[in-house]
Parts: sequence; C-alpha cells; structure tokens
Amino acid sequence: MKRLTPLLLAMLVVLLSTAPTQARETVNVSLFTWPGYGFWFIAKEKDLAPDLNLNIQVIEDPYESFALMAAGRLDVASSTVEYGPIAAYEGTPIRLVAYTNPSYGVDKIIVRPGVESAQDLIGQRVAVLEGGLTQIFMGIWLEDNGVSIDQVQFVNLIMDDAVGAMLSGNVAAAEFWEPFGSVLLENMPGARVVATSSEDYWIDTALLGDGMYMGEAFLDRNPERATRAMQAYFDAVAFWKANPEEGNQIIARNLGLEIGDVEMVIGNTGETKDGGIHIFDLAESARFMGLLDGDPPLGLSNGQIRDHWALTSEWWERFGLVGATLEPEAGIRFDVMERLVTRVEP
Repeated sequence: MKRLTPLLLAMLVVLLSTAPTQARETVNVSLFTWPGYGFWFIAKEKDLAPDLNLNIQVIEDPYESFALMAAGRLDVASSTVEYGPIAAYEGTPIRLVAYTNPSYGVDKIIVRPGVESAQDLIGQRVAVLEGGLTQIFMGIWLEDNGVSIDQVQFVNLIMDDAVGAMLSGNVAAAEFWEPFGSVLLENMPGARVVATSSEDYWIDTALLGDGMYMGEAFLDRNPERATRAMQAYFDAVAFWKANPEEGNQIIARNLGLEIGDVEMVIGNTGETKDGGIHIFDLAESARFMGLLDGDPPLGLSNGQIRDHWALTSEWWERFGLVGATLEPEAGIRFDVMERLVTRVEP
C-alpha cells in the first residue's frame, strides 16, 4: 500500500474541511414573556431539532407577531388561542395549528380597592388585551354579574402596562396572568381577585389557554419543516416533563424571569400546576384537536377545539371584531399535527 505524501495529505485535509455540510433550515419563531411558551428555548438549547435553526424572538405584543407573520417575516408564533376566528374573518394568512395548554388558575380578574361589585365598574375603564382572551374573560365575568360589555370602557394594555395603570388609578379593574397578578396584589393593598380560571366554567370550556400559529406561506412552502418545528416543540415539552428543574432554568434564563415566577405558572414537577397551567404533551393536544383517539385530561373532550372556536367566534361577533362565525377549517390547519401523530408514537 502506498503511503500518502505530506502534500497529498495536506490537500486531503483541506478538501475534507471545505466539504459542504448540510445547512440547518431556519424557522423564525416569536413568543412573549410567558413561561408557557418557553419550551421553544428548551428545544433550541438541547438541540432537539438538529436540522433546524430555531430563530426565537421575544415580541411582547402578539398582534405585532401576527403582522410579521402575515408579511412572511415570521413562521411560527406561540400566543393565546383565540386569534384564529379573527384571522380567518379578516383573511389574514395565519392559521392555528395546535392548542398547547389550558389555564388552571393562572388568570385572574383583579379590581382596585373600593370596587365592591361589578356594578361599581359601570362607566369605568378596565384593562384587557383587546382581541385577546383577557377581553372575553372580562366580558363574560361582567355579564354574569349584571354589567353589559358596553357599560365599561375597555383599555388595550399589555400586562406590564396594565399593572402600572392599576397602580396609578388609570383603570379600575384588569385581567392578569401570573406572575403579573401577584405582582399587582403585592403592591396594591386592598386590591381583590374577583374571578380566576380555576373555576369550573373556565376549566370545562378550556377557553383560556395558549396555542401555536403558523403562517400560511410557511405551511404551504415548507410542510415538512413545519412538521419538524412542531415536533421540536413537543419534544421540548417531553424533555421538560422528565427534567422540570433543568427545563425551568432554561426558560427562566432566556425569558429573564426568576425561577419562582416560572414555577408559579408551570410548576416544578412536570405535572398540572394548581393555580397555573396544564402543559399538553403531543397526545393530549392531538386529542383536544380531534386527531387522536381518547379524551384529553381535565375532563375535556376529544375534538373540543371546535367548541372553543364557536365560543370565541360568538364573543368576537359581540365585540364587533368579526361579522360572522366561520367553520373551524377557515382558521385551523390540522394537517401539521396529523402528519406528526402518524410518525411519532405519542
């Protein structure tokens, strides 16, 4: 056997070092500062999608994320789950592809000191995210307590600003999720919680929860990449369920939160957090979406996403954000998860 000369050996090293390697495919993901969305950071840090470059952006206003997605500058967004009917009615090229977790007490309606009943809010300003679940939560609570939604003034504020507005007296009530609700209560003696998502109605309807959205251009142009992105998310959930302490540290570090704030929302056991949220794994989400036999947890039903769609659509009609209720298929794409559950044993 002939030995390689030093020159040939050097040339071989150069050729090997410059040989093309398979580039990762970029998926642009957005979320806002909320522990329930932090699983994307676990997927990235633990390299659970080795063929993808998860480019994660923290954008606090979900409607900014939706605008970027409509413009083709974002592929995936984690946000609250109610936007589908609005996107469908307006013809915005964004689709809900998964329901990812129901609230289990993390959402609260809080009133300022001196507000003794919903009647005291007539003519007052109340803070919500307009076009978001917080507005529906507030609307249902008001009407259940004898106040019409047109008897209050809704003020559109993200969580940080809503805390400030309550403390300054600019609003008389607001809807918060944790840790913002606890922050307000600690800093406003006399403020009261008048409703929480731990009540049976909110658990039974799963109205308050989170979802995953994808842009239609991304879905149609890269269906396989979309499926792998969803798999990366649910693989991260599986990692967290098995390693909640390490997972929580990753989430806290990337979102700039204290560990206690993360645990307040998602717990530290990998199981349902009382007063927090229940994180759906792939099988649970697929059952809620009606794509896998069996019922989801918490007494929910198979395919309940359709009831969720009808309920949110009804309230968006009442708030004047849509003019008609469309079929779920107008705003939900089931094909991504359907492909995933056929190749992954949940």
